Amino acid sequence: MRLPVIFTVVALAIVVAFGALNSGWMHSDTNTEEHSFRILTVASGLEFPWSLAFLPDGSMLVTERPGRLRVIRDGALDPRPIPGVPHVRAREQGGLMDIALHPKFAENRLLYLTYLKAEPGGATIALARATFDGVSLSNVQDIFVADAADRSDGNAGSRVLFGPDGMLYMSVGDRHDRKRPQSLSDHAGKIVRLRDDGSIPDDNPFVNQAGARPEIYAYGVRNPQGLAVNPLTGDILETEHGPQGGDELNLLRRGANYGWPAITYGQNYDGTVITNETARPGMEQPLAYWVPSFGPSGLVIYTGNKFPKWRGNVFLGAMAGTHLRRLVLEGTRVVQQELLLRGLGARIRDVRQGPDGFLYLLNDSPHGSVRRLEPEP
Repeated sequence: MRLPVIFTVVALAIVVAFGALNSGWMHSDTNTEEHSFRILTVASGLEFPWSLAFLPDGSMLVTERPGRLRVIRDGALDPRPIPGVPHVRAREQGGLMDIALHPKFAENRLLYLTYLKAEPGGATIALARATFDGVSLSNVQDIFVADAADRSDGNAGSRVLFGPDGMLYMSVGDRHDRKRPQSLSDHAGKIVRLRDDGSIPDDNPFVNQAGARPEIYAYGVRNPQGLAVNPLTGDILETEHGPQGGDELNLLRRGANYGWPAITYGQNYDGTVITNETARPGMEQPLAYWVPSFGPSGLVIYTGNKFPKWRGNVFLGAMAGTHLRRLVLEGTRVVQQELLLRGLGARIRDVRQGPDGFLYLLNDSPHGSVRRLEPEP
């Protein structure tokens, strides 16, 4: 079995510390191992921004966790939220979360939103599809509602993306219930795979297995808040929060079991043992894991031309760790890490590559903003 490398101390170059504004950001020029860059404000005045998508004209759609969808045009945040967003249960970690555009958005104007949906059992994770005409949402409907109801509003996961196969992949957290990720009878602690209308692909791994939910593509995950396609390889990478320690980077595989909570490199928040096992036959090992935790969230593999030495590198937003983390891969092996923006003290919720080749960041804050990393001129 392939064993990962544990990263407990990163003895690599980091950005020099500098003061932070109330939002956790300020303008700065920085030097890193490969590139010098500056970080600039694109738009501010966002409340707990969660995810970002780029429209064909270069405008940006941003979700706010309290339940608003916003648009940024020509560097200005429209003060009016986009109408038509489904009713969201906005409590604790939950609310309006990820956004993804259909691959043929320019033709069909379809977009997808994940959100925490109230129901009799408490709340669950839903995936809504809508038509966006540039002003408002219409034809809004839930195309998938996870069988993952719980009275807890945490461990939602809730990233969504289109894979190279044209299918929708969506993460669902364990909902703070450790019995569920190893059971195929519901969606908690799973990665699901759907067609663009929410129907179930015939080639999903558990379609014909009695007692299993046919939407499941992979299982045994805890709180997966990062999903990204590597455009250079077609691989889908997933990141998830461990408990106290045990954050993971995983290569998504069809039908794979990622082990939570039967195996983990973490422990309970009070320091007690979850399990003494870190590996079992039939359970995947992560490409990398981290002790202590830093709370990986948004995830992107950089392929642009603005930072040529970063091509193929993985960038992770860090929530608890309040930094941007760069990983260098050789195949599927992490061989190098660098911490960026550590002095900002900002909880980075999402990381995206823009069509202009720059990197864009969202910070998890009641005074949130969109920031852009540009090469130093």
